[in-house]
Amino acid sequence: MSTTPKLIFDIETVGADFDSFDETTKNALTGWIKKEAENDEDYEESLKELKEGLGFSPLTGEIVTIGTLDYEKKQGGIYFQAPGEKIADFEENGVKFRQMTEKEMLEQFWQLAHRYGEFISFNGRCFDGPFLMVRSAVHGLKPTKNGKPASLDQFVRH
Repeated sequence: MSTTPKLIFDIETVGADFDSFDETTKNALTGWIKKEAENDEDYEESLKELKEGLGFSPLTGEIVTIGTLDYEKKQGGIYFQAPGEKIADFEENGVKFRQMTEKEMLEQFWQLAHRYGEFISFNGRCFDGPFLMVRSAVHGLKPTKNGKPASLDQFVRH
């Protein structure tokens, strides 16, 4: 049995409201659509897909939930955003739930992550890890682990 502490984690993301972007950003995001669309219907369909996909980029989306579970201890946390709400911390079945801002979630995640040597995530190497790294940079936070795709030795594929 391995003695390396393992942390199971997952993130959920949401895209920014396209209409909240300034005109320069909107044009940068839609320039290729305008060039490739054969007609108004193609343009509208591509624009709809773009708007629905904004949560897949850490430049146009943000983290709304981070879930963690200590593999050995079977204890974890769910950190989540709930803008406009005030939800008190609570616990269910060894999992603590806490409302936080994105920055607070990232700070909590990196504080926790430094204690683990192995990370288990469904898509940690290609999505979760890089997304965590970029969103941390946006908030000026220094990760306690390296999450760059080329060197995610501690991330396990599942």
